[in-house]
Amino acid sequence: MPIHLRHLLAYALPALPLAVLVLPVYVFLPSAYAQAGMPLAAIGIVLLLARLWDGVTDPLVGALSDRTVTRFGRRKPWIAAGLPLTLLSLWFLMVPGDGVGAVYLLGWSFALFLGWTMMIVPLTAWGAELSVDYHERTRVAGFREGAAIIGTVLALTLPFAMGVGATGQERDALRLLALVLLVVLPLFTVIALVTVPEYPQPIKSPLKFRRGMKVIFANGAFRKLIAAYVINGVANGLPAQLFLFFVQHLLMEGERAGLLLLSYFASGLLAVPLWLWLSGKYGKHVVWRWAMFWNIGWFLAVPLLGPGDFWPFLVICVMTGMSLGADLILPSAMQADVVDMDTARTGRARTGLYFAFWGLATKLATALAALGLTVAGLFGFDPVTGGTAMGQTALLALYALVPVAFKLAAIALLWRWPIDAAMQVSLRARIAART
Repeated sequence: MPIHLRHLLAYALPALPLAVLVLPVYVFLPSAYAQAGMPLAAIGIVLLLARLWDGVTDPLVGALSDRTVTRFGRRKPWIAAGLPLTLLSLWFLMVPGDGVGAVYLLGWSFALFLGWTMMIVPLTAWGAELSVDYHERTRVAGFREGAAIIGTVLALTLPFAMGVGATGQERDALRLLALVLLVVLPLFTVIALVTVPEYPQPIKSPLKFRRGMKVIFANGAFRKLIAAYVINGVANGLPAQLFLFFVQHLLMEGERAGLLLLSYFASGLLAVPLWLWLSGKYGKHVVWRWAMFWNIGWFLAVPLLGPGDFWPFLVICVMTGMSLGADLILPSAMQADVVDMDTARTGRARTGLYFAFWGLATKLATALAALGLTVAGLFGFDPVTGGTAMGQTALLALYALVPVAFKLAAIALLWRWPIDAAMQVSLRARIAART
């Protein structure tokens, strides 16, 4: 039975402000704290420690939410509990006073990432449990990730629209986004919690930790999917990390980088209905492979570009942006089917723990992609001056060619994907027989 449109819209709402929250932490926060008097080296170390903190909190929140039993459900209490912590910590983290130090940044970063995890891990698990239908799960993921793309676009454009998006205005941009989040995040979260049902899951004694982990990593589909997701995430993360440097130093179009970024994300949002339609017709794994091939075809044209090629690169941004929706929606919907394999085997619905590992995979891909600038620097690239010719060649290769190799590896992993619509129906029948 299809999920009502108003439930889909309400469920997706919190993903929008949560996406608005993520971008400024990576883009504006380092500069803002440097302006407040904190050394860049210390900022980098603190943010690295905060990422390691996620390695503890993500699986813990996922496992605990799976074991939570209340009359309000398993996921809603965690989202509600994470909301005040997120609101409090985002203000102190995003609006620092002068002279703050590493302890201040570390403490509020830990608090914010814990609150964010308490909201996003149960939210994604809740979405996977809204329907047992193979295609309906893609719809759920499509609405959620579409809202996240809108949030990302807003986080990029709102500071510029309000006149605080220029270099040197990072503290003003963070304050603006913090004020917006203090209003929008609680409003959208309450709408979702009040409007959208959470369907009860069978209550059984939890597996012991070692046994539970063994079952998860014995799940061949999970290993294959999460490996492909990380590899494809690195392929997407490298161009994202190097985009501004590529546009500034190789295309000489730094002043119009914002327009290029906006075209990329807008294209990704507009293409979401296309991927939903195609996956409903041909299957999630097949269409995800097509989307990666599409991306590869356009990226192979990037080395042909040179200084002043703004319009050809704008076309490439639009065309590659189309695959963004597929990369966000389809793997997440496939992960919900992977959870069915675990549930059919164990009799327990451990959606939260699986999506906690999903969150860790996302962060691992981001961390690995962040090494791209370091590697380019080893070959002589300089972010300020552009560096040597060899350095700029390395930048081009890391931006356009290395991602192609990674996407081909991800496609190879998915070539014999075991869960199609018929297989998923069989899994649900096995689960029903056990309850």
